[in-house]
Amino acid sequence: YPYELSTMPGFAGSSAYYLRYMDPHNDNALVSPEANQYWENVDLYIGGTEHAVGHLIYSRFWNKFLYDLGVVCKHEPFKKLINQGMIQGRSNFVYRIKGTNQFVSYNLKDKYDITAIHVDVNMVSNDILDIEAFREWRPEFENAEFILEDGKYICGWAVEKMSKSMWNVVNPDTIVERFGADTLRMYEMFLGPIEQSKPWDTNGIDGVHKFLRKFWRLFHNAQNSFSVSEAEPTAQELKVLHKTIKKVTEDIEKFSFNTGVSAFMICVNELTDLKCNKRAILEPLTILIAPYAPHIAEELWHLLGHETSVNVTTWPKFNEDYIKESTFSCPISFNGKTRFAIELQLNLSADEVEKIILADENTKRYLDGKQPRKVIVVPNKIVNIVV
Repeated sequence: YPYELSTMPGFAGSSAYYLRYMDPHNDNALVSPEANQYWENVDLYIGGTEHAVGHLIYSRFWNKFLYDLGVVCKHEPFKKLINQGMIQGRSNFVYRIKGTNQFVSYNLKDKYDITAIHVDVNMVSNDILDIEAFREWRPEFENAEFILEDGKYICGWAVEKMSKSMWNVVNPDTIVERFGADTLRMYEMFLGPIEQSKPWDTNGIDGVHKFLRKFWRLFHNAQNSFSVSEAEPTAQELKVLHKTIKKVTEDIEKFSFNTGVSAFMICVNELTDLKCNKRAILEPLTILIAPYAPHIAEELWHLLGHETSVNVTTWPKFNEDYIKESTFSCPISFNGKTRFAIELQLNLSADEVEKIILADENTKRYLDGKQPRKVIVVPNKIVNIVV
């Protein structure tokens, strides 16, 4: 074969396109000095390590070359780099007894001389093999026999690079068809920190799917009819919302999407317990979840009566006043041993605290008719009664 000598499209074109984005309609130059001075360089570069390493080498080469020529104003092309981790596959194995067409279940395999064979993960559920699907998978397995445990064939498993040769590739289209695009999107974010490689486990996706259904039910009654109240929210409901606004906003800025998903789950659980279906709470929550689950957010946003997209509305503002604590759980000790706790208002005076504590029935029970020699009050922390 002849050598490929035309390397410019890949080496130069794909390495300096970010400069062209700054000034795409300029017919006289790659980028004008004015446009380059305005945009400077790329704020954030996100890419997988295998692709990004090569691309970064090429981009830095060209950017430094263009910088030396005076074409660009910045020595480096990118301000910040994030390498997202690889989604790893969760492989499954069957164990064939050597010299036979018999397969032994995982916990029985040590009794035999076996060969481990990768099996298509799409015919395995919770590590239990679909035997009929396996027999239909390949002609040589049509008459396969199985040594089962408790009537089931249990497969082995391992976390490996997702690869066709290991039969552990999960087709996103299948996941979307079964669970929806929002579930897939949120589950990928929920798997772990963006920089870490994470094992894919289809068995775990159901938790995120249940969460989204629970989120949907906040807006609907038992008959699945849209039902949102215009009533004023309670202090507790506002506290739940604004804790979530604070957490999710900070997590997005830090690219900590997995902890953001956790914050949504906590929020929805708390609002469900409070039986909250109030617009003043659910509307900001819909905006918050839109980057994570855009389809359900868009649907709910229109059900809430809006004609424009949820993605063009204003991001909710965090109000610290709503999350300030007004009470605390005060431990009550007798001679240094904690006996019970009582809910007290914050910032009470020592005299007020002492009066409340001594009047409490639990205190009277532990005193058993005795007079306390001393009551030590540590404001907003603890009370110790010396008997």
